[in-house]
Amino acid sequence: MIYILLLVVVAGATLLYNKKQVERTSPPFASPKKWDQILIEKVNFYRNLNDKDRLRFKNDLANFLSAVRITGVKTNVSVEDRILVASSAVIPLFGFPAWTYRHLDEVLLYPDSFDRNFNIGSKSEIITGMVGNGAMEGKVILSKPSLHLGFDISNDKKNVGIHEFVHLFDKESGAIDGIPPGYEDKSFTLPWLDFINHKSAEIINQRSDINEYATTNKQEFFAVASEYFLNVHICFRKNIRNYMISCPKFSIKASQIQYN
Repeated sequence: MIYILLLVVVAGATLLYNKKQVERTSPPFASPKKWDQILIEKVNFYRNLNDKDRLRFKNDLANFLSAVRITGVKTNVSVEDRILVASSAVIPLFGFPAWTYRHLDEVLLYPDSFDRNFNIGSKSEIITGMVGNGAMEGKVILSKPSLHLGFDISNDKKNVGIHEFVHLFDKESGAIDGIPPGYEDKSFTLPWLDFINHKSAEIINQRSDINEYATTNKQEFFAVASEYFLNVHICFRKNIRNYMISCPKFSIKASQIQYN
């Protein structure tokens, strides 16, 4: 049940948020053949899509890559790196055509982990991903090895790229506060906070296989739970359509959910 509830929250928040945005459309994108090879080999989410949604996914990748710089810091950036960064951004909001990350203009790839002062390879602190603020506002910083490791579905349920882009989506309401954008009203916020407390207790008592880091605070709960769900449980996204349409809280029409 947690997977259905998480998807409803993320998808509902996205729809509520997107009502305020101007929908952007673009012509179908003819992706390079190398993209297909990388996506099939590396991106489990993509492998589980039907042909129509695969085209939509690649079009979203092209939109992201045309709008956001990806810069290597003391490392080269390959086509595969770019595809995995873009996939990390597309997956959390996939299926909602007005998606956007307004607080992003560049992704920085580091050759190793780093500390909060951006010292690469620091032994005193190990950070593999961060949404920048202050002087680094508008940037997402990722460890390149950790980015690639996150797409190894056999490794664990962690994906640092997805994790950081969920934080970035959280920031669309103005701050990373663990409250999904569109859920600021108390009628949404209070049930969400109750849900966090309930599921955090399950995690602490080892009655959930979501990473215990989710219990750190509500910001990390939203990111870790979404990261887990999106990385492992794509099948639930395909089965959620009727559940969401019938949920009066969201008032979602079938035409608004672009899954088949």
